[in-house]
Amino acid sequence: QVQLVESGGGLVQPGGSLRLSCAASGFPLAYYVIGWLRQAPGKEREGVSCISASDDRSYYADSVKGRFTISRDNVKNTVYLQMNSLKPEDTAVYYCATGCTVVAGSLVGFTSWGQGTQVTVSS
Repeated sequence: QVQLVESGGGLVQPGGSLRLSCAASGFPLAYYVIGWLRQAPGKEREGVSCISASDDRSYYADSVKGRFTISRDNVKNTVYLQMNSLKPEDTAVYYCATGCTVVAGSLVGFTSWGQGTQVTVSS
């Protein structure tokens, strides 16, 4: 049974940083594309970042390029999202999710995801 548990969210001031973690269980993370998506109040879910299984190639939404970095530790079966230079518009619930396809520059096709972790960027 696929299980994804996110952690690391919280309240941070604009310009600050957070590192999200996602512990995966029930499957070997090393063989799966995995990523992060987010949903802000009143908005649709948005793919934020993905990392491939074969070569660790990473992909980012334009809104977070240069500020967020995705990484994975296959020994710990964990994926991370380092978020720097946070902005109020980054406020959302962040979900770790399996599957990801890049279509016309957007990250879509996510399948299973966890319960999410709240990130709030505010002064």
